[in-house]
Amino acid sequence: MALLGHDRYCDEIITQTDLLRELLKGADLSADVPTCPGWTLAGLVRHIGGNLRTGETAVRTGETIDDPGKQVPGVAGPDGDDPAELDAWLAEGAARYAGTLREAGPDAEARIWTFQGSTAFWVRRGLHDLVIHRADAAAAVGAGYTLAPEVAADAVDELLELFRGQQAGGSPGLAELRGPGRSIHLHATDTGAELDAEWLIEFGADGFTWRRGHAKATVALRGPLTDVLRVLYRRLPADSERVEVLGEAALLDFWLERASLG
Repeated sequence: MALLGHDRYCDEIITQTDLLRELLKGADLSADVPTCPGWTLAGLVRHIGGNLRTGETAVRTGETIDDPGKQVPGVAGPDGDDPAELDAWLAEGAARYAGTLREAGPDAEARIWTFQGSTAFWVRRGLHDLVIHRADAAAAVGAGYTLAPEVAADAVDELLELFRGQQAGGSPGLAELRGPGRSIHLHATDTGAELDAEWLIEFGADGFTWRRGHAKATVALRGPLTDVLRVLYRRLPADSERVEVLGEAALLDFWLERASLG
């Protein structure tokens, strides 16, 4: 269940893009991104901007986008890696995405490759793609990373929902997570009770389920909410000093190895 309203998601597309742009000011865009092996900062910008343009085109035209290179104008970005041109291209892509999806409202439908979803789904997915790639950029330039607690909690919810969808689709990796009697507890240590930033992932004969709440589990991952999120996205190792793992760490590692978006 989405925590933020449609307009807030659209607003956050601009907010997160502006934070990313500020982070990249003066940065060497040829620098490697350690959390995305094989990518440079320029490549990261092109990935984000291309995704935004692809989503915007799908919603605006109502056409299935299965070949962005041919169907989406400007999807590859400017020639060369001039920082000012890339920055302007990224900002324009975010503005178009937020504007088009805001105007469409949350209930329009769009199809990209084989994925059909409402604009409510696509704006949320676009936001959290930005959220985690801003963390990638921060790691690459050695900067700090902060995120509004409600946005971070929604990002955890969305990731678990995506994994649940993959499970339903027969993901081989997630199929290995079947088996009763095991569970993972995620516990944010820096948020108030009103956010309820705790999650329980339980494994059963038919796969895993998850819910919000506090419960004893086979293994617990505790730490600041943004760091818990980064561990789930495999942007921070589970043995980092920033988080604490209590119980059977091997189960958490097993989950992290198999639950992945890519």
